[in-house]
Amino acid sequence: MTDSRATPEEQKTLEGTCAWMIAACVSFATALAILAPFFWLGTASGHDISFHISSWFDAASQWKEGILFPRWTEWANYGFGEPRFIFYPPFSWMLGAGLGNIFPWTWIPALFILVVQTFAGVSAFGLLRRTSGNLRFALFGTVAYAANPYALLVIYLRSDFAELLATAFFPLLFLAGLRLSGMIDENPPGRKAPHRKAFAQFALLFAAVWLSNAPAGVLASYSLALLFLWAAVTQKRIQPALHGASGLALGLGLAAFYIVPAAYEQRWVNISGALAGGLTPNENFLFAVTQDFEHDAFNRIASYIAIVLIACIFVAAASEWRRNSPKTQTDDSRKVFGAMIALGVVASVMMVRVTNLLWMLLPKLRFIQFPWRLMMVLAVVFAFFAAAAARRAFAFSLVVLALALSLTGAYLVKHTWWDTEDVDTVKEAMDNKAGFEGTDEYDPLGDDHTDVPQKQPETKVIVEKGEPEPTQKPEFQVLRWTAEERLVTVRLAAPARIRLKLLQYPAWVVSVNGKVAPLHRTVSYDAVVVEVPSGESRIEARFTRTSDRTIGGCISLMGALATGMLLWTSKRREA
Repeated sequence: MTDSRATPEEQKTLEGTCAWMIAACVSFATALAILAPFFWLGTASGHDISFHISSWFDAASQWKEGILFPRWTEWANYGFGEPRFIFYPPFSWMLGAGLGNIFPWTWIPALFILVVQTFAGVSAFGLLRRTSGNLRFALFGTVAYAANPYALLVIYLRSDFAELLATAFFPLLFLAGLRLSGMIDENPPGRKAPHRKAFAQFALLFAAVWLSNAPAGVLASYSLALLFLWAAVTQKRIQPALHGASGLALGLGLAAFYIVPAAYEQRWVNISGALAGGLTPNENFLFAVTQDFEHDAFNRIASYIAIVLIACIFVAAASEWRRNSPKTQTDDSRKVFGAMIALGVVASVMMVRVTNLLWMLLPKLRFIQFPWRLMMVLAVVFAFFAAAAARRAFAFSLVVLALALSLTGAYLVKHTWWDTEDVDTVKEAMDNKAGFEGTDEYDPLGDDHTDVPQKQPETKVIVEKGEPEPTQKPEFQVLRWTAEERLVTVRLAAPARIRLKLLQYPAWVVSVNGKVAPLHRTVSYDAVVVEVPSGESRIEARFTRTSDRTIGGCISLMGALATGMLLWTSKRREA
């Protein structure tokens, strides 16, 4: 919280470029410390590492084909593809692919963590420089956030790089939310409405979270709604809620080019796979017990991490509450303190089973899957109270933080799986054009990706049981084969059914000799099969822009224009 005793010189130091550079260096050093085990143990091979590495490789491959914004994942399902990039937010796989085009691929998991956690620390400094009132305490909280226990869990055991990226935006997003709700008042005397720039900054950060990780986007939406509701109740006026709703709507508009297709096209995939066995909230509350021993073992680790965070927050908050009287706090201090307590309490309670009904009833909340993901919010509260505790007893707080983070890190390092072959395995599969396994929830409706065969040619004649084999071998010539366009010519002695190495999906339009062809399917999986006449024919498949993608793009364009107008008018007013 803001220290009422901060001098003008201290405040100037906090706002200077030098302070940001120091924060970046501290964050970079913290991220390097987190990566230290990578230098002698290899890569932390968490639950989702293959998924993310394969996405990076596929996106980088499509950039070489001239596809700047991939939508269809070409090499999923062993080359038959899936619409993963429509449903999975773009920031993480674009960052991974971008790094892979510059540095050796074996470096990318560690480099990704280094970049993201350095930014996470700087993001935390952005919040704490405004709420702690002292450079040293803000830097203390910066370290606490860059290496917070939940980030260590994600890095060492989960390898969920997209979620890690989303949480890096959280401190700046909550700072923007505090400003927009009026709990941090930066307006000139006599002005109560937040500055136009505050709306634009909030919307950009909120959109960034959604474009990094969808569960984090849902979680941020509910957390910020609580923040704005808390502000409206405590300030006894409706304006904070209205301003917050406007900011949320603008942020969703900016991210609509992803959100609208991802929401609309769920009817075209087996999206229920996202809530398959082991992935429902009911199975992932703190210390939940299921029939899966490995699942329960990880859930216990996540639960212990949550208890560590909650205990640290409770002790620091109680100490701060006891030591501070209303007379020594500014108005902003009381508001921010109360908001952080509210966020911490709600996040903690929502991780236990008594809230199961809320997880089932609140819209889309169950797609967060794991209630312990609320530690994303607790991590921000943890950093806030770490900085507050450092102001009262810096040396003691430093020792406690060092022990908590080092012991947590050592425990997780010991209990993860270390591998040096994850990247090379995916790279070899890509180089050999073998592809990789598909994803349950992104499997096109009607398909069973577990039946998709491996090592298949681009085209193949399908002969049903009881039918005679072709007397003359068909002549295929692949003229063009990219992620979004397939062009093949074939010469047949008699009419035949031709299977393309492609799963059926409504965005694909297949034509034979210039006419849209009716599609058939394979028996055990849902690949594209077309009837082709005798003689020479031209088969063409194109991944088209569906109406939902156009609508989402138009909404984002309008949101970008509105955001730009807010920034432009704000700059003019300042000038």
